[in-house]
Amino acid sequence: MSNKWIIPDQSEYINWKLPMVEIFETVEGEGNMAGFPTIFVRVFHCNLRCSWCDTDYSYAPSKHEFEATIEEIIDRIKEFSSRRICFTGGEPLIHLEKSAALLQAMCELDQIEDVHIETNGAIDLTLFEKLRKHHKQVNQKARFIMDFKLPESGEMTRMIYSNFDLLQTKDEIKFVIGSDEDFTVATSVVKEHHKKGQVLYSPVWETMPPEKLVKKILSEPLPDVKLSLQMHKIIWDPNKRGV
Repeated sequence: MSNKWIIPDQSEYINWKLPMVEIFETVEGEGNMAGFPTIFVRVFHCNLRCSWCDTDYSYAPSKHEFEATIEEIIDRIKEFSSRRICFTGGEPLIHLEKSAALLQAMCELDQIEDVHIETNGAIDLTLFEKLRKHHKQVNQKARFIMDFKLPESGEMTRMIYSNFDLLQTKDEIKFVIGSDEDFTVATSVVKEHHKKGQVLYSPVWETMPPEKLVKKILSEPLPDVKLSLQMHKIIWDPNKRGV
């Protein structure tokens, strides 16, 4: 998103196209909005390749499922009754001005109360935070869920620590914990860099049993950290898409 990007009227960007994976309605599976009916808007492409990624169909070498203009995406959203949107990927902010324009358009929908943006910690949030500060509806509705990558992901060196300075109280910071080392590193990052936003610890089920993670949170202790389980993997087959 360039420094020259100006918040435009919808008429200026409504025909911009983005590569898409899927748009569907379900219940949110994790985070502070877990359990609420939610519209998932999943865009294609990601700048990371995390070892435990469960949406590898959302980036190369896979192909996008379809292209859609922002107007077409908004029309699809209007077909659902949910008041919340999960803006996800891949990495939803990777398309820069187009990502910002879609975010703005979604926040301008009267039916929508909350747009949570699942960003991966390797995208500089500075200009998206400027959009949030200068656009009333984006400021009211948009929240970051920053997924800070740990050693087991293989992508921790890509994390942008200055993003912590931009987060607000309503935002969330998610740490996916896959090992004892991940837990130790996450706890160190929280103590050194966390300022605002709800901290979530989420287990990699195959390598960090939830019961073990709970014990570690309690024994540290971490009284302000919230355990986040992936509810959709309990309700449906973990590999099932569109849920």
